[in-house]
Amino acid sequence: MARKAVLALSTVLLLATSALTACSTEAPDSGKAGKGGSDGKITLGFAQVGAESGWRTANTKSVQDAAKKAGITLKFSDAQQKQENQIKAIRTFIQQKVDVIAFSPVVESGWDTVLKEAKDAGIPVILTDRAVDSKDTSLYKTFLGSDFVKEGRSAGEWLAKEYADEEGPVNIVELQGTTGSAPANDRRAGFAEIVEKDDKFKVVASQTGDFTRAKGKEVMQAFLKSHKDIDVLYAHNDDMALGAIQAIEEAGKKPGEDIKIISIDGIKDAFVAMTEGKINVVVECNPLLGDQLMDLTKKVADGQSVPPRVETEEGVFTQDQAAEALPTRQY
Repeated sequence: MARKAVLALSTVLLLATSALTACSTEAPDSGKAGKGGSDGKITLGFAQVGAESGWRTANTKSVQDAAKKAGITLKFSDAQQKQENQIKAIRTFIQQKVDVIAFSPVVESGWDTVLKEAKDAGIPVILTDRAVDSKDTSLYKTFLGSDFVKEGRSAGEWLAKEYADEEGPVNIVELQGTTGSAPANDRRAGFAEIVEKDDKFKVVASQTGDFTRAKGKEVMQAFLKSHKDIDVLYAHNDDMALGAIQAIEEAGKKPGEDIKIISIDGIKDAFVAMTEGKINVVVECNPLLGDQLMDLTKKVADGQSVPPRVETEEGVFTQDQAAEALPTRQY
């Protein structure tokens, strides 16, 4: 009996020792810099603005396709053009302990609190497509996207050249993007910078069309009722311009002739409209940022330094270039 008791006690002690050893084994390091998840993959939380335009749809697909190709786990959220939805999504990403957060801000202001929460959690942030107006640039690692002010200037420069030999007045109506958004603010500022140099250019009406085709048509209808002599439409994106074309045609006027149209983005439908003579010029804004975003994601997750600003390559297309360029448009 004594021998059996000793053996039983030895067995109990051996099991207890094994259990203690198992409990004290350290879990893999879950730190953010270059570690990724337990499977070695980087997890990216991406908070998209919404699906308000063809441009945005192409932007989303580019990000999703590039993440898959790069072997990055993507957690995706659609904010439906509401800032509160994006803030909620970013906080969810923080709780999920993703490695990197990227988002395209609905508006420029009001981000400091949630960005500080991400910074305190040790999660680097990348801004895509749109900037924020925070004075604390340490709250994000880099901004990847277009120069919206430059796009506005390009639109204004085309207009100035087009009307260089005319005395005027040249009456302009402007379809702005979402109020408070970086592209709306900057495209308006860049355009104004050019046209205000010449007194013959008069912006007689300016109103938001929320970057949507339906709203663009609705606002253009109101412009046509209020202003009899409209020479130029400047639209902050193609979808609003295409909606406005419907309104112009329903009013018995010829878009591209009776009212010249300047637009920004470069979606296929806009190039088709240029080949039909309905849009005069399109300033390109490239939505295919996915590959660049994944490259930056890998670098910041690995703790590498990246440039504070990464700009995309873009061009300006007129009617005589549209037919040749149309087959190569990817969005």
